[in-house]
Amino acid sequence: MKVCVVGLWHLGTVTAACLASRGHEVVGYDANLETTSRLENAEPPISEPGLPELLREATGAGRLRFTSDATLALGDAEVVWVAFDTPVDDDDRADVDFVIRSVERLLPRMHRGALVLISSQVPVGSTKRLEQAAASAGRTDLSFVYSPENLRLGKAIEVFTNPDRVVVGVRKESDRASIEQLLAPFTSRIEWMSVESAEMTKHALNAFLATSVAFINEIATICEHVGADAKEVERGLKSEIRIGPGAYLGPGGAFAGGTLARDVVFLSATGRKAGVPTNLIDGIKSSNDAHRGWAKRRLQELLGELRGQRIAVWGLTYKPGTDTLRRSSAVELCRALAQGGAKVIAHDPAVKALPSDLAASICLASDPIAALKDAVALVVMTEWPEYRQIDGAAMVEALDGRLVLDANRFLAKQLEDNPRITYATVGKAV
Repeated sequence: MKVCVVGLWHLGTVTAACLASRGHEVVGYDANLETTSRLENAEPPISEPGLPELLREATGAGRLRFTSDATLALGDAEVVWVAFDTPVDDDDRADVDFVIRSVERLLPRMHRGALVLISSQVPVGSTKRLEQAAASAGRTDLSFVYSPENLRLGKAIEVFTNPDRVVVGVRKESDRASIEQLLAPFTSRIEWMSVESAEMTKHALNAFLATSVAFINEIATICEHVGADAKEVERGLKSEIRIGPGAYLGPGGAFAGGTLARDVVFLSATGRKAGVPTNLIDGIKSSNDAHRGWAKRRLQELLGELRGQRIAVWGLTYKPGTDTLRRSSAVELCRALAQGGAKVIAHDPAVKALPSDLAASICLASDPIAALKDAVALVVMTEWPEYRQIDGAAMVEALDGRLVLDANRFLAKQLEDNPRITYATVGKAV
């Protein structure tokens, strides 16, 4: 099929590359000329394992090209896949109008009878808004469907090309055949439903996962004060047949990055607009926001005054396998520590230089052990596999204060039983 993917940040670039890798003829469109120029050279805007190679393969085979010319991009596209990454502010409020306006500008250039597939992160009712905009612009020939993105940093290609299932909301039975043809190289397991149900499914899924994370972290905080071990409690929960081993019930850090929180905020706002109480949903974000202060709170409890103290932080990116710093819990911690007068020395294998706004408050070490020199504590934030390859004895020798905070027990095998350090984790007393 001839597909135009519009919006070429993480979601759009992965979508375009994966579609082209399975035989579709794909044009990637973005209004930013620098973005499309870099993509022509297989330089994605964000780090994702395997993505540069996939881009080179698809462009080399002639199945993928990029342009900032909307007319060229959309002229003969049978499917327009809307993949703008919705901007989110620091309070998890999404700029939905950015997506709506971006699509509205493209409506006049779309091929007659094109199928518009929305995958951007937008609230329920957004597809209807676009249908109304198309009707107002005289484009009643266009069909709109909605399929929520399932983007996972560090595993995006694997998840796109081998999904558990794909949720698709349609208005017309005739659109199903086009979607089946589009997705045939990836899966035949499609959960068909109405457009609004598909939009709501995305919100509900992320809110459920967010609830699970907030729930177990509140349980873990209580465990720290009563002598229980939250990891043992987790095992007790996951062995219960009504819960299961895949549940999001691992005590550790708060969820970050905006993805889960955005849908929680969407649902709260939708409830207010409908006049429906959302007491449980409203509590998810406040609980998670409180838990985001766990590392700083534990440092203060175990060290006292942090002003003037040298704190090492391992990992700065949002998660392993990416170089994204935006909405990173590690960056938030570093800023909070620096504002409190602590000296922060950080290391991250994917970060070679800090943006100017961070360089003023964070010193970047050349290697993990160098970050530990003269530090009174180490906080393990981003769980890069490289850190597990470091000898535990070498870590302890390099640390001056012998305190390690490791929310998710990522380095438990190296450090948990070492009598020379205090090893603090979420959900267990020290």
